[in-house]
Amino acid sequence: MSCVNNILVVLDPDKEQQKALNRALHLARISQASLTLLLSIYDFSYEMTTMLAADERSSMRDSLINDRRVWVEDLLEGYNTRDLDISIEVLWHNRPYEAIIETAVKGEHDIIVKATHPHEGLAHLIFTPTDWHLLRKAPCLVLLVKEHDWPEDGKVLAAIHTTGEHAHHESLNYRITEVAQRFATCLHSEVHLVNAYPGAPVTIAAEIPEFDTANYREVIEQNHRQALAEHAQLFSLPAAQQHVLEGLPEQVIPELAEELDAELVVLGTIGRTGFSAALLGNTAEHVIEQINCDLLAVKPAGFESPVKV
Repeated sequence: MSCVNNILVVLDPDKEQQKALNRALHLARISQASLTLLLSIYDFSYEMTTMLAADERSSMRDSLINDRRVWVEDLLEGYNTRDLDISIEVLWHNRPYEAIIETAVKGEHDIIVKATHPHEGLAHLIFTPTDWHLLRKAPCLVLLVKEHDWPEDGKVLAAIHTTGEHAHHESLNYRITEVAQRFATCLHSEVHLVNAYPGAPVTIAAEIPEFDTANYREVIEQNHRQALAEHAQLFSLPAAQQHVLEGLPEQVIPELAEELDAELVVLGTIGRTGFSAALLGNTAEHVIEQINCDLLAVKPAGFESPVKV
């Protein structure tokens, strides 16, 4: 079974270790998929060389692009790429995430593979880096690669939201689980489902003394267990691979991923943009900072990227 058919891997121009390339080559081999290597470059100083004519600046950019293409070709010599369908794209673009998404759309890629790195301090809460833009705006699957290996007989953790009031929740849950099963089959791994449910509000006992907090938790947990079991039945997943845990998703998912030693976490992203996204972010963005394995983001059906080609 093929996980993917057409892979776009984003190269890291500043790193010796190309984690994303290693992962993408592995995916390409097990899926017999084609592979495009993308390097997005930009140097503002080239645009500010006002003493040069436009065609001279263009010639300088072309020279730099050609140099970086040679760098990519040299990089590939260190890998076994026999029998793989590989192409190279080096683009001059001042917004890397737009270059990535535009290339993915033009090339009809079904997954973007990119290494992720920790962001220090609070900057990532306001100034969203390329990773966050891809999670919100890429129309295809996005695989953010960390250090964890992909061993056979591993575990793939799919995070879903049961008891949703809207049909799009059910649709996204199905897509997340279907993708998780597809990757687990390719990786010879086992799918586990996780659903987080909220606990009783802290202040409710003080406001309503007769409120039974324990019973409330029990009822909420039972509803989520039943909903998760009904969803799992669609994919023939046994009870041992279903996890219903109290807490926020960004707390529950990393804790369970560590407990299971999961190689991959699969979850949905709704594509929130604008000011609310800058301040609040998405569950995927909170989770990726806390897990030590790869994260695979799935968009809802019918999602359209705000980045237009």
